[in-house]
Amino acid sequence: MKTLLRLQDLDLKIEACKAREAEIPNQKSKFNIQRERLRAELEERKKTCTTLELEQRACEGAIDEKGAQIGKYNEQLNSVKKNEEYQALLHEIDLQKKQIGIKEERILAIMEELDEAKARVEEDSKRIDSELKEIDRQCAEIDTELEEAIRHRAELEAQEAPLENDADPVLLKQYKRIRGRLKMGAALVPLLNEVCGGCHMRMLPQVVNEILAGVTMHPCRHCGRLVYSGDHADQESDAGIAPESATD
Repeated sequence: MKTLLRLQDLDLKIEACKAREAEIPNQKSKFNIQRERLRAELEERKKTCTTLELEQRACEGAIDEKGAQIGKYNEQLNSVKKNEEYQALLHEIDLQKKQIGIKEERILAIMEELDEAKARVEEDSKRIDSELKEIDRQCAEIDTELEEAIRHRAELEAQEAPLENDADPVLLKQYKRIRGRLKMGAALVPLLNEVCGGCHMRMLPQVVNEILAGVTMHPCRHCGRLVYSGDHADQESDAGIAPESATD
């Protein structure tokens, strides 16, 4: 029994390692979300600069178009003979000049906004780069932790075969069968005040007496785990397993 309990202790540690290995990568999820948020923030800052630059080019293009239009109007001034037409052209020229003035004022405002936006991009780029490096560092620590967990599990698994070789074949077979059915948790559980240490259901008096005598380990009729006496757990005994048909 002692060997089997040592094997179970080992299996439970391996089980815990596997659970830890499955959980560790999830820690990176929050960092991936944070990384994407930072990158989106920087892209939004850059987008602001791009929008201003596009607007500035559009204003400059509009100024060129209106300047060309003024040139055409000036050429027409030399050919018109009616005063009304002449005055109308002067009015259009004046209108185009005013619109050019508006565009020029807007360009000056854009240049000021663009300088401020670029300064923010530069400042945010440094901050975000620093934060991304810290995220990468923490993710690297998580990767290292996972590697160590895998290595530790491999070391534990290497200890399984010697213990299985030392265990009673019949007990080992029953133990593995129960472990396979349970998927997780202990297959061997102690008797605790006349109840199963696994499911905490009460066991029959006759079964309790046999377990306490250290003669047999009994499968619990409720959960199927093998119940043993804690008083005999540290002993290498010849205790067997009571047949399930004869239990509780």
